[in-house]
Amino acid sequence: MTRIISSLAEVSAQYDALFVDLWGCVHNGVAALPEAVAALQAYRKTGGKVVLVTNSPRPRAGVTKQLVHFGVPNDAWDTIATSGDSARSAMYRGIVGTQVWHIGPPTDLKFFEPPKIVEDPITIDRVELEQAEGMVCTGPFDSLADPAVMRPQFLMAKQRGLKLLCANPDIVVDRGDTREWCAGALAKLYTEMGGESLYFGKPHPPIYDLARRRLFELGADVSDSRVLAIGDGILTDIAGAMGEDIDSLFISGGLAAAETNTVRQPDADALESYLSKEKANPTFTIGHLR
Repeated sequence: MTRIISSLAEVSAQYDALFVDLWGCVHNGVAALPEAVAALQAYRKTGGKVVLVTNSPRPRAGVTKQLVHFGVPNDAWDTIATSGDSARSAMYRGIVGTQVWHIGPPTDLKFFEPPKIVEDPITIDRVELEQAEGMVCTGPFDSLADPAVMRPQFLMAKQRGLKLLCANPDIVVDRGDTREWCAGALAKLYTEMGGESLYFGKPHPPIYDLARRRLFELGADVSDSRVLAIGDGILTDIAGAMGEDIDSLFISGGLAAAETNTVRQPDADALESYLSKEKANPTFTIGHLR
């Protein structure tokens, strides 16, 4: 059973590194969350390393710029591992072919810049669905539209046997008070229709491998037993940590705030009911990162 804690500092001495989710934990899609920033700054002052592990389809450099925009200071983190970088590496090794149909907004076009971590990347051309060998989804064309609007295109793609590379396995995120669909919702729909979706963000192993590499690049050789994963996604952050056998801190006041009756802290009974329903067992739980 999870242990409800009141602050990160209660347990942080047990860990040499944190794998921290961004959206819903460090910022709300509009601005930084001050208590979360302060908690991470305090942790780093003790010598701990903070790896921001995000299902953003953006490259690391793009997330860095976004953090500046949201007001997250540089001294709150050490390095970043993004689902986008993990997925881009696979794309430039040819996992969905060389001619791809891009599903996503124009703001995600930097996804198609070859990553430096891939030697001799193949050439990728963005084409229309009718000419595509595979699909790359960084997000919906319209984040407020029901994913079902993609059924006609997905039916054609399935009939042609196209694979869909999902650069962000999140189903939804909350931008301030507005809930938006993510690429994971489209990949889920495509899979339910009989298509094949490939995932590279949380809860799937590739992004954790990337996070470990990022940590090693810092000169930190940290065993999994000394890593704490932090996030508000029960199906991504917590499921991923459980799959990697990494301890986790569930932020109940994010995506599951209503289900756990979280204001400052979760209601214990509501939390237990929610975790039982989701078959999840985070090591610790807190209302908001602080």
